[in-house]
Amino acid sequence: MSLSIRNQLSGTVRSVAPGEVMALVRVRLDGGQEITAAVTREAVGQLDLAEGTAVRALIKSTEVALATGGVEGLSIRNRLPGTVTDVSAGGAMAGVKVAVAGGELTAAITKDAAEDLGLAAGSEVTALIKSTEIALATV
Repeated sequence: MSLSIRNQLSGTVRSVAPGEVMALVRVRLDGGQEITAAVTREAVGQLDLAEGTAVRALIKSTEVALATGGVEGLSIRNRLPGTVTDVSAGGAMAGVKVAVAGGELTAAITKDAAEDLGLAAGSEVTALIKSTEIALATV
């Protein structure tokens, strides 16, 4: 299956914490960072997710926010430090590629935001991703 989702990071399930409808799945990415995905309990069962399961975290580029300074006081738990490798700006939007340990993320943000943050190759950033915006696929 081919997907249009650019951001695909490989990892291994560390834990599954089921709730009434949703489950929190903690994943250790191949680069060493941990992320949390909030997926339905039904998906946990269908994918047979358990500790040790190899997965790929899928994140749409429009769901990746970037910060250039300290990140405090946010409910967003997934915070991946990285370095900008490329900024491609169009009329309204910019695609920002960020090297993170074990892979690369692309963030689709407004051109104005990219300019306001002064993003350029070499900029240190933190990629922010809500747990509800991460899909998991088994490999």
